[in-house]
This record gives sequence, C-alpha cells and structure tokens, in this order.
Amino acid sequence: MTPELESIIYPTGKMQLPEHYVEKAIRDAIQEIRVLPRILDYCIENLDAEQLALPYREGGWSSNQIIHHIADSHMNAFVRTKLALTEDNPVVKPYSQNDWALTSDVETVPVNYSITLLHALHHRWTVLLAASGEAELKRTFYHPELDRNVPLWELVHIYAWHGRHHAEQVRQLRLRMGW
Repeated sequence: MTPELESIIYPTGKMQLPEHYVEKAIRDAIQEIRVLPRILDYCIENLDAEQLALPYREGGWSSNQIIHHIADSHMNAFVRTKLALTEDNPVVKPYSQNDWALTSDVETVPVNYSITLLHALHHRWTVLLAASGEAELKRTFYHPELDRNVPLWELVHIYAWHGRHHAEQVRQLRLRMGW
C-alpha cells in the first residue's frame, strides 16, 4: 500500500489502543463518541444523493455506506456494552460488515435516518458509559474472531477511533472533491 493510499484509508492513523485503563483517556473517548453524530451532520451537509454515492476511494465504500456502517457498527457496540455490563463475560456474535454494507436498506434509506439513529443511540450509550466506573469499564465480553476477552474500556477507545476514522474519510472526500 502506498503512503498516499494509506493516508486516504486511515486519515486519522491506524487504531492504537492504550495499554491499560486511564480514566482521563476514557472520558475523552466517551466525549468523542458523544459528539460524533454532530460531526457527521457537518460531513454530509448539503451533499446530494450523487455525491453521497461516490466512493471515498477507488474500491472503497461510498459516504452513504460509511454512515450506515457507522450506525450498524455502533448499534452492535452498544448491545455489546449492555451485555458486558449485565452478564459475566458474554460471547458476542461477529458479523460481516462488508455484507451489511451491501444490504438493500443501505442503498435505499437516506443517510439522515442513520445519523438521526446515531444521535439517539450515542446519547444513550454515552450516558451509560459516563455513569460507569472503573470496575464496570473493566468488565469484558469474549469476541470469537479476536479469540480474546475485550474489556469495555477498550471498546470505548475502539469506537471513538472508529467514528473519527470514518467521519474523516467522508470529510477528506469533500475536501478532495471541492464540495
């Protein structure tokens, strides 16, 4: 992969997890999750259906697919959060994000619906996360694809990065296209 392509695919850099739980870092990541829907509003402001259908890179997803993917992915993360908080190390179900990005709703439902969903979902999720103490955020779930237990504090960092990563892909496309 060329450095140019890598900077398009990973405009905020690749995910780098902290090695351990750090209270301030967790609170900052929760805040990133909290504001993501407003950032996405900005990212797609005044874009039309043709612009939203353009892939952010050759062979990549469209802005439409990216935003619906964020909603799908973050819904799964919210459910995993609730499971970890209410069960003892539950096993979560993996899914194919690429297959989910090709379902008919992704093609036919306007992205505004997913952003509206994210406003509500992120509000509930961040209220739950902010109310959780260190003991709760160290609770785990087992992820079969990763073959390991994942603590909630890691999930928080992953999804703060995930939202920032995809929002920046859409924003960078706007800049490159001069929209």
